[in-house]
Amino acid sequence: MKKIATILACVAFAGMAQAQQTLPDPARDYGSNTAGYMFADVLAARDNPAFNRAIAATPPMGWNSWNAFRCDVDETKIRAMADSMVSSGLAKAGYRYLVIDDCWQSSRNKDGVLVPDAKRFPSGMKALSDYVHGKGLKFGLYSAAGYKTCQGRPGSRGYEWTDARTFADWGVDYLKYDWCYMPAWQEPFDAYARMRDALVATGRPIYFSASAGLRPDVLEWAPQAAHSWRFNKDIRPCWDCTGDRAANGIMSVLDRASQLQVALRVRPGSWSDADMLEVGNHGLSMAEQRAHFALWVLLASPLMIGTDLRTLDPEALDLLRNPALVSAHQDPLGMAGFRYRDFGDTEIWRRWLKDGADGKRRDMFVLLNRGNQAREIELEVDPDTVVSDMMASMVAVPVIGQSVKLTVQPHSATVLHVAGMRFKN
Repeated sequence: MKKIATILACVAFAGMAQAQQTLPDPARDYGSNTAGYMFADVLAARDNPAFNRAIAATPPMGWNSWNAFRCDVDETKIRAMADSMVSSGLAKAGYRYLVIDDCWQSSRNKDGVLVPDAKRFPSGMKALSDYVHGKGLKFGLYSAAGYKTCQGRPGSRGYEWTDARTFADWGVDYLKYDWCYMPAWQEPFDAYARMRDALVATGRPIYFSASAGLRPDVLEWAPQAAHSWRFNKDIRPCWDCTGDRAANGIMSVLDRASQLQVALRVRPGSWSDADMLEVGNHGLSMAEQRAHFALWVLLASPLMIGTDLRTLDPEALDLLRNPALVSAHQDPLGMAGFRYRDFGDTEIWRRWLKDGADGKRRDMFVLLNRGNQAREIELEVDPDTVVSDMMASMVAVPVIGQSVKLTVQPHSATVLHVAGMRFKN
C-alpha cells in the first residue's frame, strides 16, 4: 500500500508540474472567485484525513517570542505579553496565539518527558498555559524535528508521541516545529508527518507550523504535513539586507515567494509562512513597516508579531490593528496574492478577495516602490470600479479614465481595495 501511495503521489506531482508549465501565471490559474485549488489533489495524496484543517480556515494571528527576546525568555515576560495583547486591543483585533519559541526546555525526565527550564519557568507550562487561556488567548510552544532544537535544547526526534501527549496535557494550541540537528538522509515529509500524526492522536486540535527554512523541496511536502510552512530564511528587520544576511530582508522574502509561486499552494487549512513580523522593531522605517505588514497580509502569511508589546509604538500598534488589512488577511476565500506587474523598482501585487455582498469582485492591490526615489505607479482599472485606500480608513481614491495614478514614496507601498473590477490579465 505504501508503494502504491508513493506512485500516486508521484503521478499527482507530475500532473501539477505539467499544469504549471501550461498555466504558469496565477492570474490565469485563478481566473474566477471559485474554490478550485490546483494543489488540492496533491495535498490529499499524502495528507492525514484526521488532521484537523478546520482550525486553520484562515491564517493565524498572534505573537511569538523569538524576534523580541531570543533565548532571554521567561514566564514573567510571557505573562506580560499576554496582558499586553489584551490591554492593547490586539486580542480583540484577532491576534489570539501566544507562542513561546526556542529555549524554554532544559532536559527530559526519566520517562522521557520534556522538562521546562525551572529557573525561567518555575510555575511550569501547564500553569502558564492556564494563565494565557484565562486571558482568552491560545497557547503555543516550539520544538524541533531533530535530536536538538536550533539552540541546542532537547528536540523531539524519537519522542514525537511522548511530546505530542505532553503538549496536549499542557493545553498547547499551537506547535512551531523547526528543522535542526537532523541526519542528512532524513526525508523531511516523514519527520514532519510523524509529529503531525502524533498531534492528531492526542485528540486535541493543535495548529501545526512547519519551519523548514530554505529547503528547496519545501513546497513538495510541507503543505501536506502542516497547517503552515516556512519557505525562507529567518527574517531580519531590514528592507533589503546585504552581506551574510542578504536572504533575510523583507524584499528577499518577497522575491522568494514570487520565485516559488507560493500562491499556487495556498488554500484554507494550508498557508505559506513568510516568517514573523518585524513591525515595531528597530531597523525598519515606519513606511517600510507599513509595506512589510501589507505584503504579509497580501501573501496570506500568518501574522505573528515579534516585538516587545510593552514598548510598542502607538503608530505601529495602529498598523497591526488596521481593520481593513486584518479583514483582508482573514478573507474566507483563502487565496494568497502574487506579483501582478513588475516594472523594476516598482511592482504591483494582487490578492483576490471574496466577492462582496453585492456580488461585485473585490481585490487587494499593493503598489510597491522598492527603490530609493519616489515613483508614480499606475494601476489599470475599469471606469465603474470603486477604489479605496486601505491604509487611510478606506478613503476613496479617484479613478481617472481607466486607471489610478499615485506617487509612492521610496521603500513604501500604497494599499488599495478595488471593488467591481472585471477580470484583467
